[in-house]
Amino acid sequence: QVQLQESGPGLVKPSQTLSLTCTVSGASITSNGYYWSWIRQPPGKGLEWMGAIGYSGSTYYRPSLKSRTSISRDTSKNQFTLQLSSVTPEDTAVYYCARGRVVYSTGYDYRGQGTQVTVSS
Repeated sequence: QVQLQESGPGLVKPSQTLSLTCTVSGASITSNGYYWSWIRQPPGKGLEWMGAIGYSGSTYYRPSLKSRTSISRDTSKNQFTLQLSSVTPEDTAVYYCARGRVVYSTGYDYRGQGTQVTVSS
């Protein structure tokens, strides 16, 4: 069974960089045909796809977040990481990592339980 687990700080100060790691078990992040995404849900709003890293290592970003977002991976640890810079309170959300077949989509077949990140001084 595929499992994803997000980890990282729950509180980040404005203007700092948010960094989250997703640890994957039960599947390899280099498996052909899959994309490994970061998705978030701000309070009272819907899911928002942020970006993804593909099985080949290619990265894809939501245009509105591209200038602040970086996704990387460590294949030796089967992990991928999100960095979101210059955060503001509007970046407060539950952040999920997920596996899917389609990029630029909130669709997935497996997803982590999510981690709450609050941006506040």
